[in-house]
Amino acid sequence: MPARRSPVDDSATRTALLDATAELMLEEGYAAVTTRRLGAKAGLNNALVFYYFGTMDNLFTELFRRGAERSLERLKRALRSPQPLWALWELTHDYSSNALTMEFIALANHRKAIRSEIAAYSRKFRMLQLETLSDVLDGYGVDPQRWPPVTLILFMTGISRFLHIEEGFDLDIGHAEAVAVIEREIRALEGDRRPAEDEAVAGPAE
Repeated sequence: MPARRSPVDDSATRTALLDATAELMLEEGYAAVTTRRLGAKAGLNNALVFYYFGTMDNLFTELFRRGAERSLERLKRALRSPQPLWALWELTHDYSSNALTMEFIALANHRKAIRSEIAAYSRKFRMLQLETLSDVLDGYGVDPQRWPPVTLILFMTGISRFLHIEEGFDLDIGHAEAVAVIEREIRALEGDRRPAEDEAVAGPAE
């Protein structure tokens, strides 16, 4: 069943339901997201979930799209920054973003619509990273035969995600050392991380 659209799609009610969904997913996992829990969390009648979104699949899909579009803008700003490798590493290592992404990945095992959305946005992210960082790494004199740009992207994002998975099990043996190695190599190319205000030119805040 298609979602029934409100006269103003970005209404306070709609936003409150999406925010409540994200909070529940982060606090208790996607399985905790029910219309009753959402109503209680947002302080709204739980029937409004179906009024605004039609189905739970639509709700999850719209939440994922909202987060993915915001992350895409953050990625664009990071890649335009004076230190794009540092900015990309910090973006991929952001705990809140990774935690919610992992919940969506788990959810995708049960919901085909979410799996399709993740796949589409993942390709978009990967291509943007590759197009930009190929030029950046070439400018740093990195040999693309020895270090293909796409492998460096996968190392940074993959390691970051794996560390968050292990931290969810209270396992952090070797984590500090792994982070130190990555940051050592970034430092060799871009120097020490400069204060965030240096990136004010990268774009407006979310």
